[in-house]
Amino acid sequence: MNKIKYLFLLVGVAGCFAACSKKDNFDADAQFRADTTAIRKFITENNIPALKDKSGVFYQVIAPGTGSVTYTASTSITADYEGRLLSGSVFDSSKGTPITFALGGVITGWQIGIPYIQNGGKIRMIIPSGYAYGNSSVGSIPANSVLDFTVTLSAVK
Repeated sequence: MNKIKYLFLLVGVAGCFAACSKKDNFDADAQFRADTTAIRKFITENNIPALKDKSGVFYQVIAPGTGSVTYTASTSITADYEGRLLSGSVFDSSKGTPITFALGGVITGWQIGIPYIQNGGKIRMIIPSGYAYGNSSVGSIPANSVLDFTVTLSAVK
C-alpha cells in the first residue's frame, strides 16, 4: 500500500514539474519580435502614422494637450479610453465617462505612452503584449495579445 502512495506522490510531483517547465519555456523575446511584426503590419495596413518608443510601444499623439506635468507612478490621471485587440474587437471602454487612475496602477504600456501627452491630450497606443498582460489571459483578452488603446486625458494631477 505504501508503494502505491509513493507512486501517486511521485506522479504528482512529476506533474508539477512538467507544468512549471511548460511555463518556463515561454520565450518573451520571440513574443516581442512577433508582436512588433504584427504591429508594423497593422499600422501599415491602417495608415496609422505611429512612432515607436525605445521600449517598443508604438504611439500616435492625436492631440498633445496642455501643461507641463512630470509624470510619476503616483500621478493621478483621469481618462476616457477604449481598448481594442488588433482584430478591432473592443475589450474595455470607459464609455464616455472618464475614470481616474494612478499612473503606476495601470499596465506598463500606458506608463510608457501617457507621458507623451498632457491634460486634454489624446493618444493612440499600440502596446506589445509584454507591456500589457503578457502570456496571461485576462477577461476577454487572450494571452499574448497586442492592445490598441485610444486615450483622452481630462485631468492630470
